[in-house]
Amino acid sequence: MLTRLAHLVNRFVRPYWGLLSIVIILQTIATIMTLYLPTLNARIIDEGVVTGDTGFIWRTGAVMLLLSAVQAAAQIGAVWAGANAAMQFGRDVRGAIFQRALAFSAREMNHFGAPSLITRTTNDVQQVQMLVLMTTVMLVSAPITMVGGVFMALREDPGLSWIILVAVVVLGAGVSVLIVNMGPLFALMQKRIDTLNRVLREQITGIRVVRAFVREPHEAKRFDKANAELTDTATKVGRLMAFMFPFVQLIMNISTVGIMWFGAQRIDAGELQIGQLTAFIAYMMQILISVMMTTMLMVMAPRAAVCADRILEVLETDSSVVLPENPTAPAETRGHVVFDRVSFAYPGAEEPVIKDISFSLNPGTTTAIIGSTGSGKTTLISLIPRLFDATGGTVTVDGVDVRELDPEVLWERIGLVPQRPYLFTGTIASNLRYGNPDATDEELWDALRVAQAEGFVSDKEGRLASEIAQGGTNVSGGQRQRLAIARALVKKPSVYIFDDSFSALDVATDARLRTALRPETEQAAVLVVAQRVSTITDADLILVLDDGEIVGRGTHKELLETSETYREIVESQLSAEEAAA
Repeated sequence: MLTRLAHLVNRFVRPYWGLLSIVIILQTIATIMTLYLPTLNARIIDEGVVTGDTGFIWRTGAVMLLLSAVQAAAQIGAVWAGANAAMQFGRDVRGAIFQRALAFSAREMNHFGAPSLITRTTNDVQQVQMLVLMTTVMLVSAPITMVGGVFMALREDPGLSWIILVAVVVLGAGVSVLIVNMGPLFALMQKRIDTLNRVLREQITGIRVVRAFVREPHEAKRFDKANAELTDTATKVGRLMAFMFPFVQLIMNISTVGIMWFGAQRIDAGELQIGQLTAFIAYMMQILISVMMTTMLMVMAPRAAVCADRILEVLETDSSVVLPENPTAPAETRGHVVFDRVSFAYPGAEEPVIKDISFSLNPGTTTAIIGSTGSGKTTLISLIPRLFDATGGTVTVDGVDVRELDPEVLWERIGLVPQRPYLFTGTIASNLRYGNPDATDEELWDALRVAQAEGFVSDKEGRLASEIAQGGTNVSGGQRQRLAIARALVKKPSVYIFDDSFSALDVATDARLRTALRPETEQAAVLVVAQRVSTITDADLILVLDDGEIVGRGTHKELLETSETYREIVESQLSAEEAAA
């Protein structure tokens, strides 16, 4: 796992080797200055204070001040450069995850899940970024301090060096035991952060449903359970970390007492001077602090390694929708779509969702698809914009297989109104211009008029500048659907796909909207997925889908005579309407 962490860091830190070189140089200068200060302090005590040479004290003190100033300036510069490199590293990793997620098909999005992708983009990146920052600040100075400190301590008095050796060995062994126990807990913690994010996201998004069914106590228990599990894991990690620092402090204090005890005996025997003893203590503290700094990095490394593995899992997952190496573009834009013996199956599924489907969409015509829930309607239309790729057969747009088309060209030709219309944070105007940023206000109002949304937008105080909350939660379901339809109309594509886009509309609004749509879409191919028969009775071709297969095709009148499945759907809806009447 640490190898994966090193791979991630090397991959994204490489552009910032210049900054890291500055860090190494400045940290080296600062560390050397730090190592030399105790020796000067010992000379002041042994050669200045003892002999009463005030001039020597002032001169040596001035040198110490100068070295301290250089050390401080170098340390500040190193931290600045290291922080700069770490922040840019985090920015690049977040950007890479985001770009990879944008390239994912619906299959990969379902595999990872939105909460996990959010956690990996934020919390996971932050953990690795913090390790990079701490590494740039500490990694250079710690080994230099350890090696240099040992050398300088031996210069002062080799007879006490065994105390440093014992202290380092005991400290390293104790910290290693703690780190081994922390690794699995860090992996579990990231998973539980995912779970907490998922639960919280579901509850915030579905707050209306929660309140409608008076499920607040149940949802509170779900949140409390996820929160308690994360807290329990974090507490276990915290206990281990809380034990570590007193342990380090204990070793440092015992080592200091040992040096004072044995050093006093050597001073009494005339083998050691007081200044040398103070210098030796200072070097021992520097060595143990550098060990502690290294320990902190080692404590952070397991969690960062878990996070790096999760990040690389996203970055190394290829989309099942492969972009063409040499994309082509149709000679002309007509909006002619052909399904030729198309099948689709999810990985590992025993049966395909779509089986041997063949039909075509022609410019100026409306094709409708109807069927029971789970019959494969949404999956079928998702093959046109390549949200999925067909596992059998071909889907062509204007004579070119969608797998060979330039994605930008393909998406420019398609206006999709999804089953669950989603609006983005911003204004009504910014959402309508999502497909055509250059659309004028007049074009926006024309689209709203056709989508039967002009009335409620005009009634808003800000009109086109009215604010839209995330997901469009501050407008009703019917208003959200009409704004999504208007957004597709502003784009003016050659192929319109309406995935059950009229379900939230009342029958009268539905009829007015479809009447207004005809002249707007007369040059385009229109594909409508519907649950309500009244929405598609005037379609040029109706496909009846059942269990992923076409079991009937024709006009409304033809299907009433030839398709028992379609007749059952019609009769069930008529019965419901008559009962309501």
